[in-house]
Amino acid sequence: MEETGGATAYGASLAGGGFDFYKFVRQPQTIVRVLSWIFSMVVFACITTEGYVNTAHSAEAKCVFNQNDSACHYAVGIGVIAFLACVAFLVLDAYLPFMSNAQERKYAVMADLGFSGVWTFLWFVCFCLLASQWARTHDISSIPEDAARATVAFSFFSIATWVRRAFSMLPSGADGKLTLDP
Repeated sequence: MEETGGATAYGASLAGGGFDFYKFVRQPQTIVRVLSWIFSMVVFACITTEGYVNTAHSAEAKCVFNQNDSACHYAVGIGVIAFLACVAFLVLDAYLPFMSNAQERKYAVMADLGFSGVWTFLWFVCFCLLASQWARTHDISSIPEDAARATVAFSFFSIATWVRRAFSMLPSGADGKLTLDP
């Protein structure tokens, strides 16, 4: 049975058949997942490489976001966990069509939906925190501004990708079943 016209369970065709890599890569949920992965990598990479600077008066490195180390720690934590989760859910997305148990598929989709919803909120908090702290940063003479702005921008872009992922799985139609993509 084909995936578009055949029987499905929680957004995937019934188990069986081979894995088509090119079809998998072109799926919207895979593209959004890879974008989320890239965005999270940019956020934590910008902070870990250029997010801490020494002030003229101290040898101790401080966060570029208003010298608030908590803001940098939060963004790195959210970014690293999102990075690892994207890899795990990408593997799960590839494995989902081969799950023969509809109950297991349901749990996998529900875990993805729940995590995507929570991570949308956490990225929103991250964006608000970083934007607020960046606005309060007054001495920017020795700060790599591009890295700080990229961190704020990509934390905002991450909100959109995680929202897209969460809303693509919400029930649609009269049957009320969870799907992976319309």
